[in-house]
Amino acid sequence: MIKTTTYNLLLLLLILTGVTKLNAQEKQKLFIDSLDNAFDVSHYLYDLHGFLPIISPITEPAIGYGAAFAGVFFIPKEKKETKRFQMPDVVGVAGGLTENNTWFGGAGYMGFWNDDKIRYRGILGYGDIKLKYFGTGGGNGKYIDFSIASYFLLQQAVFRIKESNFLMGGVYQFSNSTVTLFENSDLIKPRDKKLNNSGIGIITEYEKLDNVFSPTQGIRINATYNQYSEVIGSDTNFGKLSTFMYYYKPLFSDRLIFGLRLESQLAVGDIPFYMLPFVSLRGVPAMRYQGELTALIETEEQFMINDRWSIVGFAGYGRTAKSLDEIDLGSNAWNAGTGFRYLIARAFGLRMGADVAKGPEQWAFYVVVGTSWMR
Repeated sequence: MIKTTTYNLLLLLLILTGVTKLNAQEKQKLFIDSLDNAFDVSHYLYDLHGFLPIISPITEPAIGYGAAFAGVFFIPKEKKETKRFQMPDVVGVAGGLTENNTWFGGAGYMGFWNDDKIRYRGILGYGDIKLKYFGTGGGNGKYIDFSIASYFLLQQAVFRIKESNFLMGGVYQFSNSTVTLFENSDLIKPRDKKLNNSGIGIITEYEKLDNVFSPTQGIRINATYNQYSEVIGSDTNFGKLSTFMYYYKPLFSDRLIFGLRLESQLAVGDIPFYMLPFVSLRGVPAMRYQGELTALIETEEQFMINDRWSIVGFAGYGRTAKSLDEIDLGSNAWNAGTGFRYLIARAFGLRMGADVAKGPEQWAFYVVVGTSWMR
């Protein structure tokens, strides 16, 4: 069982050279919103091209407690006469270490180009992750311990169709993975112990949200198919279809935000065990419930205490199918929990906070920056 400990949500450090030259009055205003005199980092991040160092606990039940260290730099766009807020580009580097000797490091870039007509995402990283494999279904509780050391590259771009809310694009993913088993098992194919996985995909999306970081109204629907093929350097041939929908609706004069998440994944072909779909819910360890087909539903309600503070409650249910031929063989997973949010950057609509969740086997604790359903 995971025990809740004290934590630091975020550690904000001033590392811009110009900041040290501000007088006392200017320093005080740097992190104060002029509208409500509350703590807010919008001016620092946007107007001063702020660098945001983050120290955050890692609390994923599958890998244990640890800490992540990240640096995020916001690159704002040139201001236009329309005065419409434009999403800044974001550059970040991160690394982390947990109590089971899992560690990782990497860098990424997220761009909103040409007045948000093009959205780009690039990630390069390496990790040595210690996990448990429960087999497809995962209902009997038996598992094997393994580690996976992997280099990972992602390149993704989607393009807006004219002035609509529809986007289409593509993605390329590559990983070089080496699996080490801590015990012998016939659940793992010998071939899966060292593989190159190279895949290209097509993305279709409809997105009409009031904010990409912490939405409170709108809908996002996405369908992505990735094909991994020997033709482009993969050691095996397989495909993955992922679909999801996020829906947000303000109720009771915007005091309550209703959120709904629907998600499903399907794997076909000769897929490595560590890339099988799994039920992803707060309170449920990663890879705990796997199968060739997964589906889940989760709802989240956010009650606005005031413009800055809110309380959330959530609950969900997921189901796995061992395979398409054995769709009745699988396992169920569920979650329930609560948490809080604080509007830390009003100009970005960015909220942060923490959640406590209960799954079928244990409790878990999460630090949340932005939406808990961010993909």
